Amino acid sequence: MFLSAIIFGLLGSFHCVGMCGPIAFMLPIDRQNKTKGLFQILSYHLGRLFSYSLIGLLFGFLGKGFYFFGFQQQLSIVVGISMIIVVIFPTFFSKVNFSKNITRIISKVKNALGKELKKKRNDTFFTIGFLNGFLPCGLVYMAVFGALATTNAFLGSLYMFIFGLGTIPLMTAVVYLGNFTKGSLRKNIQKMIPIVVVIIGILFILRGLGLGIPYISPVPVVDIVSNNTSCH
Repeated sequence: MFLSAIIFGLLGSFHCVGMCGPIAFMLPIDRQNKTKGLFQILSYHLGRLFSYSLIGLLFGFLGKGFYFFGFQQQLSIVVGISMIIVVIFPTFFSKVNFSKNITRIISKVKNALGKELKKKRNDTFFTIGFLNGFLPCGLVYMAVFGALATTNAFLGSLYMFIFGLGTIPLMTAVVYLGNFTKGSLRKNIQKMIPIVVVIIGILFILRGLGLGIPYISPVPVVDIVSNNTSCH
């Protein structure tokens, strides 16, 4: 499961470059002092990882509720199907409007982000990363599906943290080199992302079916306990 998180992060970072690359490139880092600049970039990434972890904590907690009531396997299937549907019908979901309250919150986040980009305090970079993590992003939503399918809040938080780690290499390169991914490479990678999402969705479905395939579709723990109990 956590392998899907790092894959989402690594491939999704090509999508992030288009969405969040301008923010990363505009970071007011100290380009004269390389050591200080590196710590500023790390602070920015820590802010993003912290916000991703909080999101994962929330959805992991919701996933724990499904696990508690015995719906974990079914939830994994629903998550997998949802991933595939989002890829097959992207135009439908792009037309879905946020409620006024959510739109208002996003607007406030963007305004706060704009103000922080003008500052150069020590805490500026962490704050920018933290706010950046809450901006709407399709790949983050996919990762949230994965966090929801975990069994508790900690695992959900860890899932999103690992997703964030996967985005660090390319997002760091953007800070130093700008939007260097223009051209065929970026287009080819972006074409791969929907395919990878579908494959991961299928893996979530297989996991939920509990077919007894090691690592891919293990037998539910409840079934194992039941079989062992019936032997006595």
